[in-house]
Amino acid sequence: MQPVEERAAVHLLRHLDAAYNLARWLTRDTHDAEDVVQEAYMRAYKRLSTFRGGDGRAWLLAIVRNCAYDLLRSTGSITCADPFDEEGHVARAPSSDPEATLLREEKADQVRSALEALLPQYREVLILREMEELSYSEIATTIGVPLGTVMSRLSRARIRLHQNLTAQLGVALTHPPDTSSPNRCAGI
Repeated sequence: MQPVEERAAVHLLRHLDAAYNLARWLTRDTHDAEDVVQEAYMRAYKRLSTFRGGDGRAWLLAIVRNCAYDLLRSTGSITCADPFDEEGHVARAPSSDPEATLLREEKADQVRSALEALLPQYREVLILREMEELSYSEIATTIGVPLGTVMSRLSRARIRLHQNLTAQLGVALTHPPDTSSPNRCAGI
């Protein structure tokens, strides 16, 4: 490998966490995500000569995305119904307040569940924008669609995420109120 290619390969390693995060959210499986990232880096390394310079993040994430969808198509598992197991992936901040920890975990579970319920095309743009902090143009390059499509998908994804979260809250509110509390007024 030539020195320029070596520098580019080292530069791409900086995006390993972003590559794994995207693969994990798309495949919803730790082992599949690891396989996807490995395959993506092998493809990127082989095609390093096609890299036109710049940040490389969008270029690499496009390869990760393509590898993830190749895997999902080959296994016939492109679906939005499978639950995502996040155990072991979330860095939990230590807290001396068990109630605060429980509330934080409950909120994280609600958001995770709402994200999982999204169609893959909406989930991927939200992950790329909100978690990986890609610009709209980088997302367009990564997923191979026009900028306007990115903006409309993000808008729809945010609306559907909000609807999913609201539906979860609505379900939580339909439980009968706790009438055993001594502070509750009778008949109200």
